Amino acid sequence: MDRAYQKAYWLYHVCVFLWGFTAVFGRLIQLNETILVWYRMGITSVILLCIPALWKSLRTIQRKTLWKLVGIGLIVTAHWLAFYGSIKEANISVALTCLATTSFFVSVLEPLFFGRKFIWHELLLGLLVVPAMYLIFHFSGNYKTGIILGLISTFFATIFSLLNKKMIAETKPLNITFIEIVTGYIILSAIMPLYLHVQPETDIHPSGTDIVNLILFSGLCTVVPFTLSLYCLRHISVFTASITLNLEPVYGIGMAILLFNEQEHLQTGFYIGTLMIMAVVFINPFIQKRFGDQAKPPVIIGE
Repeated sequence: MDRAYQKAYWLYHVCVFLWGFTAVFGRLIQLNETILVWYRMGITSVILLCIPALWKSLRTIQRKTLWKLVGIGLIVTAHWLAFYGSIKEANISVALTCLATTSFFVSVLEPLFFGRKFIWHELLLGLLVVPAMYLIFHFSGNYKTGIILGLISTFFATIFSLLNKKMIAETKPLNITFIEIVTGYIILSAIMPLYLHVQPETDIHPSGTDIVNLILFSGLCTVVPFTLSLYCLRHISVFTASITLNLEPVYGIGMAILLFNEQEHLQTGFYIGTLMIMAVVFINPFIQKRFGDQAKPPVIIGE
């Protein structure tokens, strides 16, 4: 095992660990989900603009590709709004567990997007998620709104991931991430006056602690892991990357239990359902390797 591989392997684990903090910051920051996403997209856009390579690569984007990325950026924005809405309405564990149902949505939507046949083992794994979600929904009655938002968030995440898989052939990953995020910031900025008119009680002024958390949130959970992941994917396999990425919900839920004692608000049915989903998530890469259906590396934006 060469040194470049070892370095990339452990750096990718750092990336996944940092992504595990996204939900924690979503809980720590007191702003509501709309204002939180607005600030995060704005700060992230500014940080990305400080990367010299971005300015050079942006000049290579064709107009047709640009408009496609703008459209995907709207979906990314909807995903983040629903994801952090799920955290605010429920908690970190519920939001991340819903996010782990991506396999179900991918098994149904990917064949439709890429015009290929449905793969039986993917459909089977996807269907196994359904009874798990029933258990979670049934035993988490106080969090129904959060669960619904979490599933909507996962649906949008699946859509933009599949679209980005197509876009990776048209332009560089750094361009994709910047344009999609800055699109979300511009759209939210445009509708902010109307939003504040409808929701006049909304607080848009972050506290000193929130400002620090927003900067750390945007830098450590978006820009840093994204940049590192691009380096890592040059040296490690898709299989290694995908199985490592499955640790994100585990890290996030673990942090939620340690920092916020969320286990006190969750019932046994939630844990059974979560374990069923995690089993599907971890089994999936082995089955993909067995049947030779490894996917291309996704464009990773992070939660």
